[in-house]
Amino acid sequence: MTADTIAEDQKFQADKVAVLSAGHSVQDTYQAFLPAMLPILIEKFSLMKTEAGLLSVFSSFPSLLQPVIGYLADNVGPRYFVILAPGVSAVMMSLLGAAPTYLIAALLLIVAGISSASIHATGPVIAGRLSAQRLGMGMSFWMMGGEIGRALGPLVIVSAVEYLKPQNTPWLAIGGVLTSVFLYFQLRNLNGRAFVHAAAPPWREALKAMRPVLLPVGAILLLRAFAFVSVTTFLPTYLTERGASLMMAGASLSVMQAAGVAGAFLGGSLSDRLGRRPVLITGMVLTAVTLFAFTSLEGWVLFPLLLALGFSLLSVTPIIMAIVQESFPESRALANGVYMAVSFISNSIVAVLIGAIGDLSSLATAYYVSAALALAVLPFILGLPRVKKA
Repeated sequence: MTADTIAEDQKFQADKVAVLSAGHSVQDTYQAFLPAMLPILIEKFSLMKTEAGLLSVFSSFPSLLQPVIGYLADNVGPRYFVILAPGVSAVMMSLLGAAPTYLIAALLLIVAGISSASIHATGPVIAGRLSAQRLGMGMSFWMMGGEIGRALGPLVIVSAVEYLKPQNTPWLAIGGVLTSVFLYFQLRNLNGRAFVHAAAPPWREALKAMRPVLLPVGAILLLRAFAFVSVTTFLPTYLTERGASLMMAGASLSVMQAAGVAGAFLGGSLSDRLGRRPVLITGMVLTAVTLFAFTSLEGWVLFPLLLALGFSLLSVTPIIMAIVQESFPESRALANGVYMAVSFISNSIVAVLIGAIGDLSSLATAYYVSAALALAVLPFILGLPRVKKA
């Protein structure tokens, strides 16, 4: 089996893409423990919100390695990066509740971050190759798995804390370890070398060619990160400060992420039919409007607004991933690794900034700023080079 046999004119291989999506779902279930755990960690270690935001940085900092991981995957194959990640992440994140010090918690998050970087740099590449001409659909499948995981994660960890107590959460790691075993048996016959492109250029040359696309994409990711981090990282903290219980705050995050499942699935699929730019612009405008309304209003209307916010906010991710991959078919893993690194680094920087705004003013102020910046991405979307799909 060679790269030529996994050509772009293959049929969409739904069974294999679904297996990858399931692995992504379990991986992100564990990675989603942190936001729901923040109120507990803030109280346990007497943290300021800025220090709490730094915990997200420790988790995301290893994303700097994603271009390296992507380059390796382009040359040696991506299979084992995907297989090992859920088990490693599960062990690290399940130990978070029992961490005795802030330093230990930070170290656990760094190792989990390396594991997360590995699967996020390589998993979308395998899914994209197996999706043929329906790249947007493939990225939607991949993102849908992640969003399901991020929806389940807060519920899993707050339930475990409630009924098992934080010191017993390490038992949760069993699910992730079993998932890695499952992925090994499902993917062991997948020829990793088939995903190695024979014409992959040297990394310096490849990065230079990516600049016209990745510069506007980087600006979009940085500005969008304010809305993304405000909601996905600080929503439980924001709601508990407004009087909600930890269980209700964690459930609200899961509701938002559940709506994001539908957004992630439809966003990429619609962009295959309607075009990347129109769907991307619509998603960002809806994000700005719903985030502003969610921060301004009270009462029952917050529930539908939370659904709309999750749908619109997460609908844009598979579209950007499809743009990056179809722009660089000979260096998909490297391009995806650079994209993911920029995304995670942007989220890390913004997590600290959102925490600082929350300390100096309030999280509500941070939400208003984030809504305004969501609209600032529009010129950069319009500035994206047009790419002919293969």
